[in-house]
Amino acid sequence: MRRFSNISTYKEDSMTTKQKKGHTYTLVLMVTSTAIGGTLQYGYNLAIMNAPTVFIQNFVNETFLERWGIQLRVYEVTLIWTFIVSIFSLGGFIGALIAGPMSVRFGRKKTMLLNNVFLLSSSLLALLSRTAKSFEMIIISRFLVGINAGISMNVQPMYFGESAPKHLRWAVSLSSAVFTSFGLVLGQVVSLRELLSSEPCWQYLFASNAIPGLIQLLTLPWFPESPRYLLIDCGDKEACQSALQRLRGCEVQREELDEILQEQNETKGERAKQLWELFTDRSVRWQLITVAVLSSVMQLCGNDSIYFYASYVFQEAGISAEQIQYVTIGTGMCEFTACILCNLLIERLGRLMLMDGYVLMAGWAVVFTVALSLENMVTWMPYLSMTCIFTYILSFGMGPAGVTGILPTEIFNQTTHPATYMAAGSLMWLNLFIIGMIFPFLVSGLGQYCFVPFGAVCLLTASYIQMVLPETKRKTLSMITKEFYRLSYHGQVKMDPEGKQAQYQLGEIFHSTAL
Repeated sequence: MRRFSNISTYKEDSMTTKQKKGHTYTLVLMVTSTAIGGTLQYGYNLAIMNAPTVFIQNFVNETFLERWGIQLRVYEVTLIWTFIVSIFSLGGFIGALIAGPMSVRFGRKKTMLLNNVFLLSSSLLALLSRTAKSFEMIIISRFLVGINAGISMNVQPMYFGESAPKHLRWAVSLSSAVFTSFGLVLGQVVSLRELLSSEPCWQYLFASNAIPGLIQLLTLPWFPESPRYLLIDCGDKEACQSALQRLRGCEVQREELDEILQEQNETKGERAKQLWELFTDRSVRWQLITVAVLSSVMQLCGNDSIYFYASYVFQEAGISAEQIQYVTIGTGMCEFTACILCNLLIERLGRLMLMDGYVLMAGWAVVFTVALSLENMVTWMPYLSMTCIFTYILSFGMGPAGVTGILPTEIFNQTTHPATYMAAGSLMWLNLFIIGMIFPFLVSGLGQYCFVPFGAVCLLTASYIQMVLPETKRKTLSMITKEFYRLSYHGQVKMDPEGKQAQYQLGEIFHSTAL
């Protein structure tokens, strides 16, 4: 009897341990479903614009000739083409502005689902543009898919950061960057001449982004809403506990619920901050400046413009036209590999990955400039130029690509997340639009010195990170906030005079951002 009793006790202990440990199957599937129709679309739609450049330019020229009998000059075709490319960024800017109000009004999950309306409308316009003989439909299509990308780039990191357990928060949030880089590779592969990047098929290439959106529409409704949104924004404790239980695969841990309750208690009595209120709040001044700087530099470093205009860059580097489409796939693979490595190393290295990434990018920009300058003197210099582009992208993926997107969830509290992401996303897309418009002219105007401005931006950013941004690894929001307070209040740490304790607060629903 004692032996059976011991066996029974052992089984109960095993079940209790397993129940406490839980599993992450639901969380992994939720992340995959969200990202397939989210940040993957950003990378995919960046990549597919490069390969059909000549076909779209010919289509624009033929349309002008057929309608008005006008033969466009080369610079005119280039200008229209850069506008078609850059309108994607302008759409992303609009998407970033409406992402905050949508995520508050509908929740994180429903916003991601509603976002597919813009995507499917874009795909339909792209598919019909050739039949209608209208390049304007391509412009509208790119604008709509830009809105889709702008919303998902803001809402998805919020959804992930608020749904993941503390010990997996960095890894789950960094998956956004991993799926972005996977989208780049996927777009580059689909854009091969042997597949969809050919004269008869370019309209199908632009419409192919509907497939990931349809996958998301079929799968995401089965997963729960963000637990933090349910408790802090909606005041629904039962729904929060249910969501946590499903995402963790076990009973809700008291420590995790207490952390959310503490944040709810700290924001109790505060009026929800709107976007313009962040600019006048001294307590978050340096957090806001940091997010603004790093979001802008994500585009001002020139990395994403390489995908828009890979043909221009590789031609300048001396790569033959026949090999460019295959070399371009290597750029996507570099960033994809780097993002995976970043995911594995971020918990060990933390802020260093962000700063060192920009230092390495500045160094490779210098080497790239030297290689381009000696291109006609040394036979193997084109290969060094190509290597510099790969290492530049690799350095970007190892730090800035993964860390920047999740930084607002680390240094701002729940009630400011939507407004903060609106500011960060708007700046990112606005700078991408500017760089996208001037990049081909920058390459042709500066020639071998085209990456000198980007290298300077990277070096200045690394210096800023060293001086201002505190380490966030394994620190609570309160600890990080105190370090920023020292900057905002010149060394004085603003403490909570009441010493509030975490407890569940019943009350009415309030919105994080009321616009």
